[in-house]
Amino acid sequence: MKKSVHTHTLFFTHFRLNIFVLLGLCCLVLLLYSCQEKVTLETGSEEKINGYTDYVNPFIGTAPLTDPEQIGYTPPEGWRVWAGLVYPGSSLPNAMVQLSPITAYNTGAGYQYEDTEILGFTHTNKGHWNFCNIPVLPIAGEGASYPYKSTFSHANENASPAYYQVYLQDYKVNVELSSTLRAGIHRYSFASENNRMILFDLGMANNHVDDWRFEKVGLHDIAGYQQTGEQRIYFYANVDAPIKSVQKKNEGKSKGYVLLNLGESENTVILRIGLSFVSTDNAKENLAKEIGSLTFEEVRQKGKTIWNDLLSKIAVEGGSEKEKTLFYSSLYRTFLWPALRSDVNGDFRNEKGAVVNKGHRYYTNPSFWDTYRNKLVLLQILDPKLCNDIIKSLVDRGGHIGFIPTFFHGDHAAAFISGSYRRGIRDFDVQKAYELLLNNAYKQGGTRPYIKEYITQGFISDPDIENPHVETKAKAGVSKTLEYAYDDYALALLAKELKDTLHYEDLMKRSKNYRNVFDPQTNFMRGRLEDGSWIAPFNPQYPYYEYMYREANAWQVSFYAPHDMEGLIALYTSEQAYENKLDSLFTLKWNPAYIARNISSFIGQYCHGNQPDHEAPFGYYFIDKPEKSQRIIDTILRNFYGIGPQGLALSGMDDAGEMSSWYVCSAMGLYPFSPADTDYLVSVPIFDHISVNPGSKNELNISTQPICRSLKRIVVNNTPMEGYFISHQLFLDGGEISIETQ
Repeated sequence: MKKSVHTHTLFFTHFRLNIFVLLGLCCLVLLLYSCQEKVTLETGSEEKINGYTDYVNPFIGTAPLTDPEQIGYTPPEGWRVWAGLVYPGSSLPNAMVQLSPITAYNTGAGYQYEDTEILGFTHTNKGHWNFCNIPVLPIAGEGASYPYKSTFSHANENASPAYYQVYLQDYKVNVELSSTLRAGIHRYSFASENNRMILFDLGMANNHVDDWRFEKVGLHDIAGYQQTGEQRIYFYANVDAPIKSVQKKNEGKSKGYVLLNLGESENTVILRIGLSFVSTDNAKENLAKEIGSLTFEEVRQKGKTIWNDLLSKIAVEGGSEKEKTLFYSSLYRTFLWPALRSDVNGDFRNEKGAVVNKGHRYYTNPSFWDTYRNKLVLLQILDPKLCNDIIKSLVDRGGHIGFIPTFFHGDHAAAFISGSYRRGIRDFDVQKAYELLLNNAYKQGGTRPYIKEYITQGFISDPDIENPHVETKAKAGVSKTLEYAYDDYALALLAKELKDTLHYEDLMKRSKNYRNVFDPQTNFMRGRLEDGSWIAPFNPQYPYYEYMYREANAWQVSFYAPHDMEGLIALYTSEQAYENKLDSLFTLKWNPAYIARNISSFIGQYCHGNQPDHEAPFGYYFIDKPEKSQRIIDTILRNFYGIGPQGLALSGMDDAGEMSSWYVCSAMGLYPFSPADTDYLVSVPIFDHISVNPGSKNELNISTQPICRSLKRIVVNNTPMEGYFISHQLFLDGGEISIETQ
């Protein structure tokens, strides 16, 4: 009995203690939650500015994939698997300047997380083994010698939107970087005032340097240019310490450089530099107008505010801290390309090299082959003015060459321009754009290789090659046929908008050409010879760079008909046969003997590390089984982003933001399955609540209970919807979407 009383007493003692502990924990949770909500949601507060940018980690995508289980095979010795290829440095949205460290030239983005030395800080970037122009490096100490570089540690390295910092251990210099649209600012904190130099490593860039020039134009000012191929980038810079002397080594030649010897000044030195693709005078004006006498902190804070304003257009609640970091880091990456090429006065060099001024911002071509799928649609939603200027730039280039430019493969400007016009982005010469896109679709010698064969035969053949291998050079006929068919569909939609019935009907007929490479005996999209016979032998698991398929195998392209999924499914003997095939895509294990550098990170045969099959996870929707798609989508969101030992790798190359944009769209539960169309496929978001405000007063609110991952019903403005798509009009009008789960 005493034992019982004693036990009872202990129970109540522990009960009281547990109650107090629980109450304390509840208070702490409520406090943290309220703080988090304040950080994320309060309009106009300083906390909000800190909140959105603080969720961005620019290092995600800089680390390599090293685990064969994640890669899908054991890479050959010396290979670095492409796992992001992004840069951590400072940039504003779609800017001319990307000011970032370089650790190795002739690499994807110049910076590799596993490297231990910094070679300089370059002022342009993309992540496609190009740019990294105008390298600059502060140097100190009597023993410094060529080749100039310094060790560094990630323990003393930081990055956030519009800011980068690192300590150069060998030179005892703390480096901080920030930037505007067309100018950069460096802050060097030297350990002493003695033996201080600044290296302009003008003979180096990611591309071969063909020429460069440098001149001192005053006690504090310098100017020059660097040329790679036909591209010449001008700069004008100011150093707030006096320039005591200039040493040039092999001016104009590759691997030549310039050393500035600095005179007496404070230990902290500020370098301000403006860029231009037109002239040094314009570079000087860009610097004066955008930075002028602003302090480093003022430039940094302006950049932070600009990024916050952009990131805040999509506000999320709920989800884990990692999910928020991945979401906002991905949204940040969405807005780094295309890049600005016109100056503050509006000048730019056109396709023929002439200096012109058209009254709009002039941009590089988008990376269409990758980003037409999702990223360019995000730009259409969140920054229509940017899209208008990008299209004007494309039309300007097209006016000189007779075709709208493309990138790498396909003719996906058709989807971008048609989709933009149909989403209400219309401040451009649509008739001229349409005329040029028709040239793309019908004329040989332009954007679409083998277009004559495609028109006459309804497909593009490949040659009969004995024992083809991964890098066999050919026509990538299957991929081209599939992509041209979609491009035809996209252009047909624009033809319909412009009441061109003749071309609409012809292009819609051509959009069915994907059927001509579907082999009903194997249920694969398969290569054909010129006479129409199927290429044999045929191994649907073997990947090719450009034989039959572009950076893919048969499995990865065989579910691509985003404009006609109903027609694709009808090619199978039944819906069950289609479902079984789609199941096999995600369950048939990748053969680790099949190695291709940019094809990695698999779920079965599905490859998330490259773009050709990024629509496939959504394929179950079209047989009314969204829950099966959701399981694949969730697996990708959970296991293919922010991976590797440091959590800083992606499953493949970011490709100018496509990989990041896939995450943004899928995490929101709104995916542009057919980007030329103006509706979005709805899945279950990973957040409780999402608010989208592109800049109008009308906010779109999306709510769900993400703990349940099976889609039950979509309710829009209190009205249950039929099907799985919602209209783009909701982004314009605002409204409420409730995604009910079970």
